[in-house]
Amino acid sequence: MMRLLHILVIAALVLAAADVYKIKFESARQAQRIAKVKVEIRREQDAIAGLRAEWAKLDSPARIQDLAKRHLALKPLDPRQFDRFDNLPERPPDLVPVEEPDPIGMVIAKPELIDRTPTASIPPAKSLAPQASANAPAKR
Repeated sequence: MMRLLHILVIAALVLAAADVYKIKFESARQAQRIAKVKVEIRREQDAIAGLRAEWAKLDSPARIQDLAKRHLALKPLDPRQFDRFDNLPERPPDLVPVEEPDPIGMVIAKPELIDRTPTASIPPAKSLAPQASANAPAKR
């Protein structure tokens, strides 16, 4: 009987050692995966930093102005080009659009045109009083 007990204890120890080895191997594999992911994250962060630097260079106002001068036929802005609206000439008659009557503009110009009848679904206060209905039986 003692011999069987010793064999069972040794078998349990071997199984426990195998389980510990399996856990150690699995943790080492997870550590390698974590290291790979950290390297990938660092590489992506470096790529993002490079792209941001390139975007800052491409988005530079001086560069855009240089490109506009080279590729667009624009003239420099002259401060004398600005004037008040009352000094502008009248629009030629063929460019004046034919406008439909503006209902909002008419209401603003003539507020008496507004229909002042109530539009709410609640009846006025004077009609809230109980009234004798034509269908109600007459009291004797």
